[in-house]
Amino acid sequence: MTATNKQVILKDYVNGFPKESDFDFTTTTVELKVPEGSNLVLVKNLYLSCDPYMRIRMGKPDPSTAALAQAYTPGQPIQGYVVSRVVESGHPDYKKGDLLWGIVAWEEYSVITPTPHVHFKIQHTDVPLSYYTGLLGMPGMTAYAGFYEVCSPKKGETVYVSAASGAVGQLVGQFAKMLGCYVVGSAGSKEKVDLLKTKFGFDDAFNYKEEPDLTAALKRCFPNGIDIYFENVGGKMLNAVLVNMNPHGRIAVCGMISQYNLENQEGVHNLSNIIYKRIRIQGFVVFDFYDKYSKFLEFVLPHIREGKITYVEDVADGLEKAPEALVGLFHGKNVGKQVVVVARE
Repeated sequence: MTATNKQVILKDYVNGFPKESDFDFTTTTVELKVPEGSNLVLVKNLYLSCDPYMRIRMGKPDPSTAALAQAYTPGQPIQGYVVSRVVESGHPDYKKGDLLWGIVAWEEYSVITPTPHVHFKIQHTDVPLSYYTGLLGMPGMTAYAGFYEVCSPKKGETVYVSAASGAVGQLVGQFAKMLGCYVVGSAGSKEKVDLLKTKFGFDDAFNYKEEPDLTAALKRCFPNGIDIYFENVGGKMLNAVLVNMNPHGRIAVCGMISQYNLENQEGVHNLSNIIYKRIRIQGFVVFDFYDKYSKFLEFVLPHIREGKITYVEDVADGLEKAPEALVGLFHGKNVGKQVVVVARE
């Protein structure tokens, strides 16, 4: 048997902000079986995850610049984190009907070779499957590793989170509150700021677009300084944070979304504060922590089941909506974790 298979294709390498016109749709066919004796798995894709790092993969490869993952190939389907259901399997660890999340092409059906720390079998289905694109997937693991492993937080410390209403930021803030920290977040609209304060339990929040002086805004929110900064933005925000950090503060650099679409990235000032205040700045990527995924699930699942963690998703319906949803990330259009539904489970 064969089935039609719609795909999201990157037309060419992207300069500046990505546009919907940078993507194409093609319809091909797929065999609904795998070769006998192979380790291949045929999956039907259910949910796609839109994530800021994907912009880096849209650019032309630059040998002088380190990247999280290799660039997409123009003319081929783009890839991202996807929740899928197994249709046919030649792999001993997967059978028809099993669920998994991991790196898969943006299409209706995919043939994959399951790889440790790239694909994860879903064992817990008493929570929404879409959560495995976010709270229980890469973004959740990123928040957990960045906050607990990189920031080494202590009860009572002050924590600042930029891009705080996004997939990662909303969780970092809640983890910090659970530990007994004072938490402030920033976002780019009144709706998002309200969400931080009323839904996610942040102590305070501000709209960075309405602040003429970011340094003064942070001083207002943190009169006694910042102990921990969870960095998602970069640029002018990082400049302002460095002035407001406390001695022996920690900055976990998760992302710099303000810089991804710039041809020439902005410089960072106020760096002498790193010396005088003995600030530790550490970049990290989630791949380095996937060996702790089971530990993360043990920590987070009880909190979800008890209603102690709130998670907000921004859901787009249909594969044809995927380019619009992904492009919208870079204009702040999403409220919460951006998910695309390809097929309901």
